[in-house]
Amino acid sequence: MGIGDKIKNTAQETAGKAKEAIGDATDNSDLATEGRKDQAAANLKQAGENVKDAFDK
Repeated sequence: MGIGDKIKNTAQETAGKAKEAIGDATDNSDLATEGRKDQAAANLKQAGENVKDAFDK
């Protein structure tokens, strides 16, 4: 896995957590949902990278 991909995935996950927290704090369910979606997308990308790494070894 490239370090750049890992950084991008972590940044997306962190941004998703922030959106979710802000959405929860402001009772903005759309923003909270968007944050959860961002986190899920980042986790899926990370899982894909882990699978690629497993086959590269």
